[in-house]
Amino acid sequence: MTLDEYNSFCGALPFATHVVQWGGAHVWKVGGKVFAIAGWGGGEELAVTFKCSEFAYEILREQPGCRPAPYLASRGMKWIQRRTGESMDDEALKDYVRESHALIFRALPKRVRSELGAVT
Repeated sequence: MTLDEYNSFCGALPFATHVVQWGGAHVWKVGGKVFAIAGWGGGEELAVTFKCSEFAYEILREQPGCRPAPYLASRGMKWIQRRTGESMDDEALKDYVRESHALIFRALPKRVRSELGAVT
């Protein structure tokens, strides 16, 4: 997945906003809360970080090309970073980013969802 493809995909999710921060990372948020982060993780492929369920976290953290997300996972959060497509292709990555967006959106206070214009 290229950076442009990542940004286009995330930008199509409901109520998503984009900011470049933390040394050039492309950060996508919903209701002011991060759901995906992308940047160059030291390799040729785009590294994409996303929130996931506990179950998915336990599986993905052991898969080649994936790892617990630096900083976030060390603080007990269930975030994974896909560094290569070795065990997760771009379509699967999109599914996980979509689910990350949904997890974050569902956790937003009702007031924030209402301010976004979402039917709650």
